[in-house]
Amino acid sequence: MKIKRGDIFLADLGEGYGSEQGGIRPVLVVQNNKGNKHSHTLLVACITSKAHSKHYLPTHYIIPKSFGLNYDSMVMMEQIKVIDETRIIKYIDKLTPRFMKILDKKLMISFGLIFPKNKTSKKKVRK
Repeated sequence: MKIKRGDIFLADLGEGYGSEQGGIRPVLVVQNNKGNKHSHTLLVACITSKAHSKHYLPTHYIIPKSFGLNYDSMVMMEQIKVIDETRIIKYIDKLTPRFMKILDKKLMISFGLIFPKNKTSKKKVRK
């Protein structure tokens, strides 16, 4: 299977502890394509459909269900995991470059490479 940055997969993350995301859920591949090609592990961001019950953080972003998800869902760029590629269950869809550009900023905020602006927004971008 060819895995690319920006792909959304359904994956079995196993048991989560405390506030860790676990179970079977969608994930977004955030690892670079060279790593995806040569490694058997993937760097992924967790996605939740329970966007309404989460505190909105500057590392969160809502993606519409039109990307093959059952509901509008939240990518949590602070919930980054390394998983073995055998945890992948099935391909769902691929985010557009427009979405990935937004999520790149969220990832940089998560890693402390840039600082968020004071105002947070739950605006959705359409495909």
